[in-house]
Amino acid sequence: MFNKKINKKIDSINEKLEKSRIIEMSYLIGNKKEIIKRNLLAGIFRGVGIGVGITIISAILIIVLQKLIKLNIPVIGDYITDIVTIVQKNL
Repeated sequence: MFNKKINKKIDSINEKLEKSRIIEMSYLIGNKKEIIKRNLLAGIFRGVGIGVGITIISAILIIVLQKLIKLNIPVIGDYITDIVTIVQKNL
């Protein structure tokens, strides 16, 4: 009876540890090469993701601005043309 309760508690704790990935984290703490490898890969992928994201957002913004210029809205068109000329001068 007492052993069954202990076994259930141990199984419950084991299951919770597996879900929280504490065992894997404790392995990483002891292995410095693994930490460096994971952080390096995470940094590379984060940098690539930011680069791709900014490129897509910039392209969408430029397309929207080009369409606004074609509409010839007097007030907005003047501001957009100024922005486009400033950007082209800086390139």
